[in-house]
Amino acid sequence: MIKTIDITNRKFAEEVLNIQIPSYKVEAEIIDFYEIPPLKDTVETLQQCRETFFGYYISEELCGAISIKVENDVMDIHRLIVHPKYFRKGIAKMLLDFIESHLEDIETIIVSTGSKNTPAVNFYEKNGFSKIGETRVNERLSLTSFKKKI
Repeated sequence: MIKTIDITNRKFAEEVLNIQIPSYKVEAEIIDFYEIPPLKDTVETLQQCRETFFGYYISEELCGAISIKVENDVMDIHRLIVHPKYFRKGIAKMLLDFIESHLEDIETIIVSTGSKNTPAVNFYEKNGFSKIGETRVNERLSLTSFKKKI
């Protein structure tokens, strides 16, 4: 079941952080860069991020989440996270499909991921996103940006 998460509620922010850290640790290992900002998040920074969160639950347990910001007609995906014990169960796809089908007046979705994060790059391409650029953050990290027209 997918439902909205009130990230300003400490309990819910803790639940998100409890899946975010393991999820981004996997990405850090894949891209061999451990200084990615989501690994430094705290309950307090999540509560103040001003993103809209949706969570995928199995028997009241949060297994995955997606967060977005919408400006004008553009939806920016800030996080798409799944706890590693729930990888390869279609949760990321269900979350992506959910935001695509439940939000109105959106013409474009944008998202970025580590360029070396092949599973994420493949996921976005498989789901209709097109690469629009690559940004070199530092000598060890590049981000690939994607866009999808709705």
